[in-house]
Amino acid sequence: MKLTDITPAIPLSPLDGRYRRQTEPLVEYLSEPALNRERLRVEVEWMILLANGFPEQGGQPLIEGVEPLTDAEKRYLRDIPEGFDAKGIARHAAHESVTHHDVKAVEYTIDDALRESPSVLGPGTQLPRLEALVHFACTSEDINNLAIARCVRQAIENVWLPEVQAVADLLADRAERYRARPMLSLTHGQPATPTTLGKELAVYVHRLGRQLRHVREQEYLGKLNGATGTFGAHLAAFPDVDWIEASRRFVTERMGLTWNPLTTQIESHDWQAELYGTISHANRILHNLAVDVWMYISRGVFAQEPVKGATGSSTMPHKINPIRFENAEANLELSCALLDSLSATLVESRWQRDLTDSTTQRNIGSALGYSVLALDNLLGGLEAIHPHDAAIDAELADNWEVLGEPIQTAMRAAELAGRQGMEHPYEQVKQLMRGHEISREDIESFIDSLDFDDATRNRLRRLTPATYTGCADRLVDFARR
Repeated sequence: MKLTDITPAIPLSPLDGRYRRQTEPLVEYLSEPALNRERLRVEVEWMILLANGFPEQGGQPLIEGVEPLTDAEKRYLRDIPEGFDAKGIARHAAHESVTHHDVKAVEYTIDDALRESPSVLGPGTQLPRLEALVHFACTSEDINNLAIARCVRQAIENVWLPEVQAVADLLADRAERYRARPMLSLTHGQPATPTTLGKELAVYVHRLGRQLRHVREQEYLGKLNGATGTFGAHLAAFPDVDWIEASRRFVTERMGLTWNPLTTQIESHDWQAELYGTISHANRILHNLAVDVWMYISRGVFAQEPVKGATGSSTMPHKINPIRFENAEANLELSCALLDSLSATLVESRWQRDLTDSTTQRNIGSALGYSVLALDNLLGGLEAIHPHDAAIDAELADNWEVLGEPIQTAMRAAELAGRQGMEHPYEQVKQLMRGHEISREDIESFIDSLDFDDATRNRLRRLTPATYTGCADRLVDFARR
């Protein structure tokens, strides 16, 4: 039995197979049918503008030979993309099998609808004679760049951003909850100045927040200016129309995008490179989070909640593997690889046009799909862990040497104040601490041997690894700023 003979067709990509549930929301915006639906929207809105002009001009056509569309005719045209269902997808595919050109197939799909319009609107409708208005003065990229920009923006706003925000919100909640939960820091993998668990999580909230602001402020550019960006065909047909202004208003008012006045045949895709670069950066922050949490679990700082019926290891029944974080790592790396490739490739085009961007942009869904899959795993993983208080407290209690920092710093201050015996404070503490197991008694004895004033001595004697956390709990307040 050949797997290729099985129906329905077996997916090649895990995004459409094993992980379909997690990535399915992107199908609405970044699948091939979604793109074709958006192309249909662009085409019919351009027809409506040409036929009905701008409201302040009395709804008169921009070009001659066309009567203003009735409200019923406009609704009919707009129903073409809104009703783009399985039958419409099949009709488009049938045209593309002949044309071998996806945008031309969109044009022919609209032509079909125009010819069929009398059955809905009656014999008096002008739509059947308006086939010449479909794709008027347009190159394929006029339609594509607008459709893709709208698809990407909707995918970001409706799928990716809410997923990242959910992770950031969960982290912010945990940062607040554990803002005063002391824990041992490790710098270079060695015991270092204690911090709080909340403050460390707040670092990620703050980092992600900056990237999310960049994404929310991202411009989505669009153009409609012909085969090489000159409006040549437009002027050849109707030289008295202000096509530059018509293009600007169509892109900004009808398409809801930022108008790009200067392009070759293609919109230059700089906005896409900016956006994918920012998302890739956010992915890497999330990757750092996944790795850190994985190591905290390994170290015992976090405990995992077992999932009933789940198997951690096929041979070691005791194991609860941090697979969600490992899955997140791998898929974030795949997403970054695709996003980085998109960013590098899309900003280049040979002279006025080549087709490298067309093939490349078909992978936008996969690039975001791997990120969304990672976010789903990361969110699930974070929801299933909690601080292992006994392990955290044991680490702090076993590392009194981390108080060497505050002691030698207080000695520096005392030396500046003229206290005796405070010379070379770093070296004195180093001689006490390095290579030895240090207890509370050792710390207190050392402090008592020095000529501190009473207030400083008492302050230092009250310090423990669990209380030496500085302003960590207060810093959590800056996570969302």
